[in-house]
Amino acid sequence: MSKQESDAAKKSSTEDDEPDDWDKRIFSTGCADENAKLTDCYFEKKDWRQCTAEAADQAQQQQPIDWSTSYHGLGTARFPKEVVDILLQPVNPADVEVKPDGIVYLPEIKYRRILNQAFGPGGWGLVPKGDVVVGEKVVTREYALIAEGRFISQAQGENGYFSVETLPSAVEGCKSNALMRCCKDLGVASDLWDPVFIRQFRKEYADEIWAEHVTTKRKKLVWTRKDVPLAYPYKKTN
Repeated sequence: MSKQESDAAKKSSTEDDEPDDWDKRIFSTGCADENAKLTDCYFEKKDWRQCTAEAADQAQQQQPIDWSTSYHGLGTARFPKEVVDILLQPVNPADVEVKPDGIVYLPEIKYRRILNQAFGPGGWGLVPKGDVVVGEKVVTREYALIAEGRFISQAQGENGYFSVETLPSAVEGCKSNALMRCCKDLGVASDLWDPVFIRQFRKEYADEIWAEHVTTKRKKLVWTRKDVPLAYPYKKTN
């Protein structure tokens, strides 16, 4: 055998030893050992009916997961490159908004679109990890982000409210806030947490101007995008 053929054989052997996408999905279920036992049983006996004990073990492992307490699948396997490329794509400055206090952010719907593009609708979800906590002016609730049957991250969502009538909307906003925080562990919109990006964005796309509150008539410096009119309740003043 020539050296070239020997190297090719070694490379092929190494590639065969590496888990493919199918193996990775099995590993992520937490039932890889049970699956291997069932497969080995069938290979030996050539009759599924003689593998009932192994099948029962696997079925027991496939009971519904209680995501309110489980961290199933955390860190078990990498996502495919095509998914990673979607999750880690640079932030489009045109999608970024800026609050009056200068905080830059990506609207919640953008995070949902990125997750839908990466995993597909139904391939991910948010699961409550606790009850809604209603404070005097804020509601909070902890959520976990699940993708492709795996625990990804969890975060505490929060949202302010002004009256009992606005509580339902505040609870929904709490969920959206938790989603944005959970996405940090996937690297989604990570630019928005980078001080260098924030400074550059403000310099190129935002202005800090004097504005007057239309109700209180108080004047203050506020941030706004250069291409977006100043939003209520402020109006530009000299």
